[in-house]
Amino acid sequence: MTGASRLARATGRLPAVRPSWVRPLLLANLVGEVGIVVTGGIVRLTGSGLGCSTWPECQPGSFTPVRTPESEFHDLVEFGNRTLTSVVTVLALASLWVVLRHWPERRRLHRVAIGVLAGIPAQAVLGGITVLTGLNPWTVMSHFLLSMVLVSLSTMLVRGARDDVSGPGEFVVHPLARTLALGTSAVGAVVLLLGTIVTGSGPHSGDADRPARTGFDPRFVSWMHADAVMLFCGLVIATLVAVSITATTDEARRAWTVVLVVTLAQGLIGYVQYFTKLPELLVLLHMLGASLLVVALTFGVLATRRHPV
Repeated sequence: MTGASRLARATGRLPAVRPSWVRPLLLANLVGEVGIVVTGGIVRLTGSGLGCSTWPECQPGSFTPVRTPESEFHDLVEFGNRTLTSVVTVLALASLWVVLRHWPERRRLHRVAIGVLAGIPAQAVLGGITVLTGLNPWTVMSHFLLSMVLVSLSTMLVRGARDDVSGPGEFVVHPLARTLALGTSAVGAVVLLLGTIVTGSGPHSGDADRPARTGFDPRFVSWMHADAVMLFCGLVIATLVAVSITATTDEARRAWTVVLVVTLAQGLIGYVQYFTKLPELLVLLHMLGASLLVVALTFGVLATRRHPV
């Protein structure tokens, strides 16, 4: 029996028919949020964090770059990242409209869409504070972590668009497996936090001329991060086993298999970049991997319930 047939049998009505572009639009919103992370990484790795010297203007008296021989390419890189904010704003507005229009009774989904939209100006303000404080590493970390929250919320929109009824529904795994999934995700958040501290202590400060660092020993925080990653890998494997044994849906098994694959790939990139002295391309791939890990973990947790959003 198909999902539509089960829904019709349970509710006595057919599911709503929505335009084919609805879910691709929500997916585009997620891609845009990941894109902000990647372009932000490019800004940092090229030393362009202060390519625009002020905020909200790029240069005093101008919202666009003022080309000078000294500016090289840094102002264009930073301005390009700022411009992408307008793109994700449009996508977030469109996503909110789509959710309100096509899922009028899905209050939880509405709140998620509002959260995505509200997070964008918060990101812009935090980005402005980052520039005005000369790329203070702690505000840079906060900027990245807020991006991870928005990536997770955008993932929830994509997953929520599969359903025609509100959640949360019943567990599709044993409650202990659900608890393990939540605990694994919490440790994943710690891994991300420690990863930002590693970046804030390493060589890629975001500005080529005036580096701002946390002051922590890069080797020490790197191994702290590595220890957390080892714990996280073990928990991911344990969660996958628990879900595989107890899940009543293939979605949950697939979701946690993807979490494991992304985790192993991310760990491999992390170790290679450490032993190769942090080449820019690998650092950028590691930042992309962090975003994909958040996407995978969000899907993994949501897959432990039926109709989770």
